[in-house]
Amino acid sequence: MWVVYAFGSAISAALVALFGKVGLQNVDPTLATIIRGVIMALLLIVAGFVFRKFDGFSFASLSGRAWLFILLAGVAGAASWLLYFLALKHGPASAVAVIDKLSVVFVIFLAAAFLDESLTVRSVIGVFLTVIGTLFILFK
Repeated sequence: MWVVYAFGSAISAALVALFGKVGLQNVDPTLATIIRGVIMALLLIVAGFVFRKFDGFSFASLSGRAWLFILLAGVAGAASWLLYFLALKHGPASAVAVIDKLSVVFVIFLAAAFLDESLTVRSVIGVFLTVIGTLFILFK
């Protein structure tokens, strides 16, 4: 099922680039990111209630380590959104999106370094092809 979610994420991310580029025409990217964040937070809170994720939940039940890493993920996510919208405001959506997807390359190496995920010959070849593909798209 995770593959379906991953493809759904990819399609949603593609729509972010398209909708964001159009929406940013006469709007400051920082303000647009703030509005996007509020909308996302509201939708996620509604989803939490609809899917009953708050039933029996207590913030105290999260460990200090969980809080730290959720906080760090939130900071990294906010930085990513802000920089993404700044890039979209000033650059072509296709180029911004393809550079943004280089995050896959960084994840593969960081996961190998910090999460003990395997770095195989196949994954290194995949990273190389991803970078080459990105360059082909960027430099048409």
